[in-house]
Amino acid sequence: MSVTAPGDIGVDDNWLTLGGYELTSRLLVGIEQYTSPTMVRQVLEVTNSQVFITTVDPDNNRPSLLLSDLADELPMDRYLWIGTTSFARSGSSALRTAHILRDSYGIELLKLDVRDDGNMPDNRATVEIAATLRDQGFSVLPFILPDEQDAAALESLGCSALRVMAAPVASGRGIPDPGPIRRIIDGVGIPVVVEGGLGTARHVTLAMEMGASAVLVNTALVEARQPLLMAASMRSAVEAGRLAYLSGGMPGDEISTGLSGAVG
Repeated sequence: MSVTAPGDIGVDDNWLTLGGYELTSRLLVGIEQYTSPTMVRQVLEVTNSQVFITTVDPDNNRPSLLLSDLADELPMDRYLWIGTTSFARSGSSALRTAHILRDSYGIELLKLDVRDDGNMPDNRATVEIAATLRDQGFSVLPFILPDEQDAAALESLGCSALRVMAAPVASGRGIPDPGPIRRIIDGVGIPVVVEGGLGTARHVTLAMEMGASAVLVNTALVEARQPLLMAASMRSAVEAGRLAYLSGGMPGDEISTGLSGAVG
C-alpha cells in the first residue's frame, strides 16, 4: 500500500487542468490493450488514475473493449474522458479518429499520437495535425520524439501538455538518454509527460526525478504476471520520484545536473 505525502509539498498538487478538471494524480494509464473490463477497473483504482483514455480504430484493424461493457463495470462519470489517436498511422487517420471521438462522445481533449509504420512518433506530422486540431477547438496532448524545436513549436500552438518518448513503445528499455528529455522539461512552460518503454518502477522513478510532471504506462502493466502489483509499484514510484525531484537531489548527481547517461 502506498503512502501519499502531504499535498502541501507538491506530490498530489494540481499539475494540469483540462476541461475544468484538475489533475492531481501524476500516473496516467493506457487501457487499449486490455480484454477484461474488470481488470481495467482494478488497474484504474490501484493507480489512482483520474482519466479514462478511450479511442476508436478508424481502420477497424484492432479489437477493443466495448464502451457498453466498460460502463457496466466502471463508474464512468468519476473519470475525465480523454480521447487518443494511438492507433493512427498517418495524419489523416489521426484527424479522422479525433472527429469520430468528438462526434460520437463529445470528446475534445485529445491524446494525439501520429506514428509511422515502425510505431515511432512522426514529429513533423504531429506538429501539423496539432495545429489543425487546435484551430478546430481541441485541447491537445501530443506525443513526440524528444526534439527541443518541435517541443517549442507545439507549446506555441497552445498544446495543453507534451508527451515525450523515452524509448520505443512497449520496449521496456527505460530512459537510455535522459539528457534530451530533461532539456525539454527545463525548456518549456507546459507540463511534460514521459512515456514509452517505461517497463519498471525504476524507470518511472527516474522520469519523475528528472522533473516530469507525470508519466504514462501501459504495456508494463498489461504484460506483468501480476498486473495489479505492478500498478501499485508504479504508483509508489511516481510518488518517490516526485519527492526526490522536490528534494533537489545531491549536488553533482546525474539527474540534478541534467547529464545524459544509460539508464536502461
